[in-house]
Amino acid sequence: MKRLFLTLAIAAVTLTASYAQHGHKEKLTPAQRAEKSTAKLEKELALTADQKQKVYTIELDKAQKSEEWHKKNQEARKAQRDQHTAVKKATDSQLDKVLTADQKKKLSTIQAERKEKSKDKRAKHKSAITENKV
Repeated sequence: MKRLFLTLAIAAVTLTASYAQHGHKEKLTPAQRAEKSTAKLEKELALTADQKQKVYTIELDKAQKSEEWHKKNQEARKAQRDQHTAVKKATDSQLDKVLTADQKKKLSTIQAERKEKSKDKRAKHKSAITENKV
């Protein structure tokens, strides 16, 4: 019974530690990010109350602009992805009119192989990045 409890305790500690290492962070609001960076600068630079308020205002402005920029980029990426999807559908429908049934089947097989190969490359890249962080 003691071994079982000890094993479970070790497993819980190990899982908690590995989860903590992956850096799962909650998303902070611009005000929270500004407060956090201001507190860090206050500690490192021994800011006065007046300086702290001015630094907070500057950091808040930076955080808000950064969030706006990220939203714009996210919208632009979505628009680009939608445009790419539309072009792909148009291309597929045009090819569908030109190719024979056997050619369509062969093309489908080729595309599936390419997709699988791409997935493998992404998985290798992702694992390499993860290994470099550790």
